[in-house]
Amino acid sequence: MKVLVACEFSGGVRDAFIRQGHDAVSCDLIPSESPGPHIQGNVLEVINSGEWDLMIAHPPCTHLAVSGARWFKDKPDLQREAIQFFMDLVTCEIPKVCIENPVGIMSTVYRKPNQYIQPWEFGHPESKKTGLWLRGSPNLIPTNNVKEEYDSLPVNVRNRIHYLPPTPDRGKLRSKTYPGIADGMANQWSNLF
Repeated sequence: MKVLVACEFSGGVRDAFIRQGHDAVSCDLIPSESPGPHIQGNVLEVINSGEWDLMIAHPPCTHLAVSGARWFKDKPDLQREAIQFFMDLVTCEIPKVCIENPVGIMSTVYRKPNQYIQPWEFGHPESKKTGLWLRGSPNLIPTNNVKEEYDSLPVNVRNRIHYLPPTPDRGKLRSKTYPGIADGMANQWSNLF
């Protein structure tokens, strides 16, 4: 299966699909942090080439997530561009699509996601509620529920992502897909074709 992982610089999801034997490529405006097949550039220039079977997309959430709602009124043009980019991914010609994003305005602007997932459902005792908008792919089934461990941890540990201090790398750290989720996607969606 040919898999395009859009808006991914870490290589985590790409590499999970490669481990399952697929031809997976990541694409982002910035270089990949890990060696492997990567297209540095605008994903909109490659999504409709007809060569992809599955796309997993991680569009930037800066102007879409409810965590930034108090600034929405100050950035209507940036938000419009972010919505359009999300919708360009939705309407691509790739047969199977998963678009992930945190809780945000796309639930009302477009539609509610097919499902929400949490890292603690995939072996990571942390919280980061993420919506998955799916086309042609089944819902992701939790693989390693560690909710009890998660519940026993202090709030600042459970919500580590939320409490990250402001640094130049904060956005990158918050946007990475947890390895357990990447493995769940690769394991469960490997037989779609």
